[in-house]
Amino acid sequence: MAYMKVENHSGSVLHLKRSPGMRSWALLVGISFIGLAAAYYSSDSWGWRLFYVAGCLFVAVQNIEDWEEAMFDKKRGKVILKTFSLYKKILTLQGGDQEQVVAQIDDIRDVTVEEEKVRYFGKGYLVVLRFGTGFSHPLTQSATLSGRSEVDCIAMLIIKFLDLDLIKSSREFSRDSDTDNSETAVNQEKKSQ
Repeated sequence: MAYMKVENHSGSVLHLKRSPGMRSWALLVGISFIGLAAAYYSSDSWGWRLFYVAGCLFVAVQNIEDWEEAMFDKKRGKVILKTFSLYKKILTLQGGDQEQVVAQIDDIRDVTVEEEKVRYFGKGYLVVLRFGTGFSHPLTQSATLSGRSEVDCIAMLIIKFLDLDLIKSSREFSRDSDTDNSETAVNQEKKSQ
């Protein structure tokens, strides 16, 4: 499964999307069939059979990954992270509501890849946005089980889009020049003494 897919990439907009992967749909089908088999082969009443099917469907929907979106818009100066969960929608019975995080694009100071343990499956990776305020937020709510290289590519795409590599190199250059200037000043003081 791809970590995120590029929907739109221009000079001013970077739009990334993620949908539930094959593992999510396989779990949905597998758990649903367990409920159907339990209801079909059970000698219990129809009420219990419906309970078996509904319970397994509830567990299956709970295991579906979220639909996620990240929109970096330089014109508006914002980054918008949206998450849609089928489980939360069914549980709260709200129509079309999405969780949304909006932040200023200029506040992003770094983009990193972090490792996260994925229950029952080992480790996965995700991209984390680090802001100047010390706040950090993952690009997606769940890590991907695919290789790290795919996640690194998305992180590098964001870094290049936001010109963070240029900002870092200019900061390092200014730090180096400040160090050189302070060393020169110390050497001049020693010579004058």
